[in-house]
Amino acid sequence: MGQVVTAGPDSVQVPTPASTVQAADTSKWKPFREWSRPAKAAFYSAVLPGLGQAYNKSYWKIPLVYATGAVIGFFIYDNNRQYQNFASALRTRLDGDTKTVDPYVEDQIYGASRANDQGTINLRRSRDFYRKYRDLDIILGVVAWGLNIMEAHVDAHLRAFDVSDDLSLQLKPNLQPLAGTPSYSAGLSFQLNLK
Repeated sequence: MGQVVTAGPDSVQVPTPASTVQAADTSKWKPFREWSRPAKAAFYSAVLPGLGQAYNKSYWKIPLVYATGAVIGFFIYDNNRQYQNFASALRTRLDGDTKTVDPYVEDQIYGASRANDQGTINLRRSRDFYRKYRDLDIILGVVAWGLNIMEAHVDAHLRAFDVSDDLSLQLKPNLQPLAGTPSYSAGLSFQLNLK
């Protein structure tokens, strides 16, 4: 608490060293509050893509993050739909039941009437093609998510970087001493001034 100096209507409470010590923060959010700004930005982007960019006040980057996600998501969806279509047709053709007919049985490329079972081979190739690109698009989505996190982290680090008008790069003449001799060599040097 404090110590009362005088008693009466004009008394004043004077803080003592014990009363100036703040209570320790024991809340469950204390470790998160101690994170650095880049760590928070990376965490926010990991939880929700674009949130780290909003935390960094780089609002113009948020549409880029979501446009990238939408394009990759569309390709994942489309390649998976094509893969499922060809896989189903192949299962139907190879099930041994003459009553079931796949949708490609009369097709010129995938038809069952092609010589040497070439239609079934083409079905397999198409199924494998779309499965491969669906899987690659999923990997690309994970990489894009990681780049989103990395961009938020780096942008938060660069917020403290000083970009002032006092930065300059100058080209100046220079004399370099030659090793082992009392003479000098003429040259040019670059000088970077950082304030």
